[in-house]
Amino acid sequence: MSVQRMDNVLIVVNDLEAVIAFFVELGLELEGKGPLEWRGAERVIGLEDVRQDVAMLRVPDGPGRVELARFHRPAAIAPEPRDAPANTLGLRRVMFAVDDIDDVVTRLRAHGAELVGEVVRYENIYRLCYVRGPEGIVVGLAEELG
Repeated sequence: MSVQRMDNVLIVVNDLEAVIAFFVELGLELEGKGPLEWRGAERVIGLEDVRQDVAMLRVPDGPGRVELARFHRPAAIAPEPRDAPANTLGLRRVMFAVDDIDDVVTRLRAHGAELVGEVVRYENIYRLCYVRGPEGIVVGLAEELG
């Protein structure tokens, strides 16, 4: 048996609206948002007495999704350090292919995003960068060169 696809990546946030706006500006489309009222979720995630709001965003014309969760109960636990460097254990970033990296970086800066390093060229294949957005979320951007 093999993996069929990567369905989504979950990001736990405090400011759901700000993070939705960031990903919509990036180019994802909001599929829906609201309270998660399915009690089975508690059994899946191993927490009790959960109250959370979720939002699902999808890549246009693609299979990938980003799920955002805002926990009201139990409260979310903040990682340390907040802006962990790239060599910290665990999930560090999600990478998206974009048409125009300069345009995307400019638009994301309006949502508080900052470059982690700089925009660099990888041979004659890609221009790449990491952007730190709301709540320290790191997004990689890759512009394929013609």
